[in-house]
Amino acid sequence: MFGAAKHPEKTIMIDPVSRRRTFAIISHPDAGKTTLTEKLLLFGGAIQLAGEVKAKRNRRATRSDWMNIEAERGISVMTSVMTFEYADCVFNLLDTPGHEDFSEDTYRTLSAVDSAIMVIDAAKGIEARTLKLFEVCRLRDIPIVTFINKLDRESRDPFELLDEIENTLALDLAPVTWPIGRGRSFAGTYDLRANTIRELDEQTEGTPVSGAQDEKVGALLPDGDREQMLEELELAQVGCKPFDLQGFREGHLSPVLWGSALRNFGVRDLINLLAEIAPTPRGQPSDARFIEPHEPKMSGFVFKIQANMDPNHRDRIAFMRVVSGKLTRGMKARLSRTGKMIPLHTPQFFFAQDRSLAEEAYAGDVVGIPNHGTLRIGDTLTEGEAIVFRGVPSFAPEILRRVSLKDAMKAKKMKEALQQLAEEGVVQVFTPHDGSPALVGVVGALQLDVLVERMKTEYGLPIAFEPARFEACRWVNSDDHATLDKFMEKNRGSMAADLDGSPVFMATSAFMLNYEKDRNPDIRFTDVKDYQKELAA
Repeated sequence: MFGAAKHPEKTIMIDPVSRRRTFAIISHPDAGKTTLTEKLLLFGGAIQLAGEVKAKRNRRATRSDWMNIEAERGISVMTSVMTFEYADCVFNLLDTPGHEDFSEDTYRTLSAVDSAIMVIDAAKGIEARTLKLFEVCRLRDIPIVTFINKLDRESRDPFELLDEIENTLALDLAPVTWPIGRGRSFAGTYDLRANTIRELDEQTEGTPVSGAQDEKVGALLPDGDREQMLEELELAQVGCKPFDLQGFREGHLSPVLWGSALRNFGVRDLINLLAEIAPTPRGQPSDARFIEPHEPKMSGFVFKIQANMDPNHRDRIAFMRVVSGKLTRGMKARLSRTGKMIPLHTPQFFFAQDRSLAEEAYAGDVVGIPNHGTLRIGDTLTEGEAIVFRGVPSFAPEILRRVSLKDAMKAKKMKEALQQLAEEGVVQVFTPHDGSPALVGVVGALQLDVLVERMKTEYGLPIAFEPARFEACRWVNSDDHATLDKFMEKNRGSMAADLDGSPVFMATSAFMLNYEKDRNPDIRFTDVKDYQKELAA
């Protein structure tokens, strides 16, 4: 319908980088993001997965959610990575956590994508989490495709929804499809560019029509709603902004599609549109220069660590976005943090929990690299060049707790487990300079539940939490090392080191934090730490 599967292949087949589409899905919880993810995978992985999903439905309701806590609460709390082919494109789909307590994981994920799908509930419109995630996308100029979901349920007026999105996000919208009816009368969509209609439960490419007044359109609507909804459709054709590719690529304009992920309707239009207009892999700034995707030498950065995806093998996977060149299985890559060469024996592509060996990967691909603690979030791997990529952040936690363990004999095991989970980014671990027990920091309370769950199921360590006397923390630095050393010595009882050994000031309250800031103008107190900047320092 959109032409993606018909026109681009001749050029796409020549250049593997141009085939790549790396994107994330963002939304407020319960907007239907995980359902949409599964439906996209049915299109992209239908070769093996369409039957497999049905066969394993009782065992795993949703392919991209794999932790017990996700199944129990019906939410995604970890980023899933899925690679599949469709319409002669290679898609790397990063399904981000919908819960706000996992904003850090989401932010790092968005550093690894070139575009995003924003899922909006047709009854609720823009919600708080959607707004926050959109702001992150805007900071990175990530082009966004808007999918308005759940049209088969009672929903708001389409024009009212579009106005709210435009006004709240300061974003131009260009509807590509338009709903024919809504709620109980939702019968399909009208393609505003191609003048075709697709009926609900109809999986064909669409039926050509002469316009909004074509009898085929009216026949889909009930008598009582027909006149009003045909007027809305005509108004959308005349009054809505036309799609502009440049505006989309620059992040100013978002194409809008309507559908129902649960009914698998509108999903084909969405994936076709991504194949057609989503940007190909873009370059990435490093500490030395800007790295272009078509450069011959391989480079990439680690934006996520995940341990124990397969509890039977106690594995540890570093997810790397390939920035340039070609990654070949068996090659050696330089780890910029240490300067050492490490072999890439078994790079992997993922389809939720399923995985396959990646014999080769190109710029834009996301590959999993099994390792035993060698790689960390923010690490740069290259084919030899000494560069460090920028922009993979860590945020100051909002909650600080001490971890208590019933069995003191397992203290060493707990320390190792906490370090592994800190390297993943599940929690942050701070070691006080005065020798007192370590503290864990998280952005939101749900992360504490995840920590308890994983410590129990993966490490056999039942844990509990005790209040910490500190309420806030900030990384501290100064242009003058002597000034920093003097501050740290003076505040030794409030100083700690993070996983990388960076100094952290712990405050008993927000008031005390601001008080110390005012008293020490030569000290920088920061609530965001860029991994690469720290590693390069």
